[in-house]
Amino acid sequence: MTATIQYEGNLRCNARHLQSNSLIETDAPTDNRGKGERFSPTDLVCTALATCMITTMAMKATDMGIELKNTTVNVKKHMASDPRRIAKIDVELSFPATLQLEEKEKIILQRVGDNCPVIKSLHPDVVINASYNWL
Repeated sequence: MTATIQYEGNLRCNARHLQSNSLIETDAPTDNRGKGERFSPTDLVCTALATCMITTMAMKATDMGIELKNTTVNVKKHMASDPRRIAKIDVELSFPATLQLEEKEKIILQRVGDNCPVIKSLHPDVVINASYNWL
């Protein structure tokens, strides 16, 4: 198993990662009867996408002798209704100005980000807009 989840009531859950024992609390979003005081499950999907992109890029960058430390990633979720689902995810990666890369290196890293395991796991109807800001 990967995790155990306990429903706490009031549209909240606690998810415990079994290997590390770390905890994630979720709450329903304010536009769907929740308080929005924690990540919602759909927030976690979008966050998983963004962290997967930068993590897989960092793995490849390490193999290339490049350090991506201090890269920031912003993610925005767009919901659709009927059925309620994630319609679009915007991911904006901003790399530190001190990172000086050749165009070929940027292309390689972007391809890795664009093909991370989470992207490959999402339904093809989910629109993913990824922008790479090489400052």
